Amino acid sequence: MEVIDYLIRRHTMVMDLFWEHMYLIVVAVGIAIAVGVILGIVITYNRALANGVLVVCQVLMTIPSIAMLGLLLPFFGIGFTTGMLALVLYSLLPIVRNTHSGIMEIDKAIIEAASGMGMNEWRKLIKIKVPLALPVIMAGIRTATVMVVGIGAIASYIGAGGLGQLIFNGISRTNPPMIITGAIFISIIAVGFDLILGWTERRLRVPGR
Repeated sequence: MEVIDYLIRRHTMVMDLFWEHMYLIVVAVGIAIAVGVILGIVITYNRALANGVLVVCQVLMTIPSIAMLGLLLPFFGIGFTTGMLALVLYSLLPIVRNTHSGIMEIDKAIIEAASGMGMNEWRKLIKIKVPLALPVIMAGIRTATVMVVGIGAIASYIGAGGLGQLIFNGISRTNPPMIITGAIFISIIAVGFDLILGWTERRLRVPGR
């Protein structure tokens, strides 16, 4: 009941923070997709490079979020940019790994058939490799998106905005309705993205449905 009362009184502020959080996630994941997919494609051509890049991405994910923000602060300062870059770095592993795995797991006979038809590497990549790997790539994007929705709450600690402000302010003021409101709306965003991207992934896996 207290949460509902709080929402009624502060609904404008809550919705502003909701859209700030959405914007932070969309920008971060959008950049991560562009970088991660390209990087995942590039490393399919060099096993040593693939091992190195995947290890670096794994190491980045092991760094605690507060520590990551602290490492970026001296270079980018307090605000949206630092929070967004931290989320991009956390998003890379599932996207890079799934792009790499999706392409490497394509039946070699299909690639050989495309070569036999006279396709150059670029056409094989655009016409064969990426389309066939797309469901696996989408699964990585889905994992990354849902993961950084929660991590995005911590980014508000350094002024990146978003629903994390409700949680941190609620803790400092010992205000449970504020904390619960922030947690509920973050969960709504995570579930929403998961449902949408899960539906998209299933459509890609079962053409025509």
